[in-house]
Amino acid sequence: MDNRYDILQLLRQVAEGDIPPEEALLQLKREPFQDLGYAKVDFHRSVRQGAAEVIYGAGKTPEQIAGIAGAMGERGCHNVLITRLSREAADLVGKTVPLDYHPVSRLAVAWPGETKSLGHIVVATGGTSDMAVAEEAALTAQALGNKVTRLYDVGVAGLHRLLSNLEPLMSARCVVAVAGMEGALASVIGGLVDCPVIAVPTSVGYGANFGGLSALLAMLNSCASGCSVVNIDNGFGAGYLASMINQMEGIS
Repeated sequence: MDNRYDILQLLRQVAEGDIPPEEALLQLKREPFQDLGYAKVDFHRSVRQGAAEVIYGAGKTPEQIAGIAGAMGERGCHNVLITRLSREAADLVGKTVPLDYHPVSRLAVAWPGETKSLGHIVVATGGTSDMAVAEEAALTAQALGNKVTRLYDVGVAGLHRLLSNLEPLMSARCVVAVAGMEGALASVIGGLVDCPVIAVPTSVGYGANFGGLSALLAMLNSCASGCSVVNIDNGFGAGYLASMINQMEGIS
């Protein structure tokens, strides 16, 4: 069983007498991970966390990435995320694994399939230069089954651009605010909305930006309530967390 829905269906079949408990036990005892030598692929990640294992592409060879993605596809996994994947590696992996590659975010979806479009997540950026990180967040959230609205280049240097988009912001269940420089966007949005804000500092900025440290510290010191912060340039982490918030039961 590779996800919670499959296990629930299996248990219902046992309860209704459609299959014997012994057969159900055999299915549940299937290997929870596969040892490929260079990686131990966690097939029960979706059972525990609700989403399949994500492949971090940086530092892995194309052959290793293809091997991991291939093993997951053989077990019926779909929409497998591969982050920080170069164009060259994507071209090689795509020869053996069905792949939907997004060059701006350097993110790929292996074994792409239909996804749900639940709730409403807004991904906003301070500037166009922040789009690579923002797209990583937006595409991650979409692959995990969420409706995403993009508001790009709405930073505080021209606040009217943000204020002209209050309707999507105020109807969101979660907002991902992506910004470099002084990282003020997250605080401004945090003061406008009634939902959680996930701040993503980026490494965009001039010398004293210190590779995103100035934005990180500003976001950590935000006076806006309900604003949390992920690591510098971690669009994937923000998109994943936004998905978990958006799909929590009891949120209307």
